[in-house]
Amino acid sequence: MALPNIFTKDVAEKMVSRINMLTDKSQPKWGKMSVSQMLAHCCVSYEYVYENKHPKAGFVMGLVLKYLVKNKVVNEEPYKPSQPTGPDFVIKDTRDFAKEQQRLIGYIRQTQQHGEAYFDGKASHSFGVLNKTEWNNMFYKHLDHHLNQFGV
Repeated sequence: MALPNIFTKDVAEKMVSRINMLTDKSQPKWGKMSVSQMLAHCCVSYEYVYENKHPKAGFVMGLVLKYLVKNKVVNEEPYKPSQPTGPDFVIKDTRDFAKEQQRLIGYIRQTQQHGEAYFDGKASHSFGVLNKTEWNNMFYKHLDHHLNQFGV
């Protein structure tokens, strides 16, 4: 079954509505991240696309990501709770809830406005060229997983 299309305004705004249901007091059903850390964690996928702040993986790690991790990230199968994450996605410091919430909402809306045609055939930071369905699955599945983690 296909995942909802994050590139459509309706789906993007449903995700924004879920994010707006969070408060700085929201508690996770699993895992160790605070709600502010989770929001910052979810921003990393978009930082890869829109900002040049994370170095690309070296050759060997790039092969590992492309051939061993990619399919788990871009397929339609939901993530299991408390799965390990990549080093760039580990947020250890304290983050400002409102700032991270608005940052994530901005990234979602920017992605929706670019649309699936912008992403179709675009190289990802970690996995090489992805098609629009793979980009959608990566963005939607990750957000949905963490919003479920915090009960929204």
